[in-house]
Amino acid sequence: MTRNRPPRIVVVTGAESTGKSVLTRELATMFNAPFFPEYAREYLEKKNHPYTREEVLHIAREQVTQMTQALASGEAWYFFDTWLIITKVWMEVVYGEAPGFITRALESLPVDLYLLCAPDIPWIPDPLRENGGDRRIRLSEIYLRHIEESGTPYGIVTGTGAERTAHALQIIREKMGMAETV
Repeated sequence: MTRNRPPRIVVVTGAESTGKSVLTRELATMFNAPFFPEYAREYLEKKNHPYTREEVLHIAREQVTQMTQALASGEAWYFFDTWLIITKVWMEVVYGEAPGFITRALESLPVDLYLLCAPDIPWIPDPLRENGGDRRIRLSEIYLRHIEESGTPYGIVTGTGAERTAHALQIIREKMGMAETV
């Protein structure tokens, strides 16, 4: 595949239970692009014990591997359900610091656009979710601060269902300089 421009990387991120997975899948389908599910969820669903620091580090390394391998495939667009920015914040919140390799990876594998899903939809508990209520709102604020500090373009996605998807698409068009082709 020959491309005239570098691939565009969109990361859908946010606090727990904000519709990230559904939105990422929908956008990838709309753009006929690869969808990369949240690796932490895939990994932790196979475990039946509380995660450890070493496992969070494994998750971070696997996220880097996934993105690196994906970018080698030559697609025009990539849609990731979460990314290292969440892992970095989680390491800081839970363990007091994030290892340098996470910061270096965030710098060397730049994202073109973050779509931060607002915590404006109901929190739905499941066995892996830990942070409903005020903590979900606080984490969303921390994620936003880290995204702003990264200097990467971003938009905050609000609404429900089709409205949420339409809002995300509008942000992509505005921030990525696209006409209404999708």
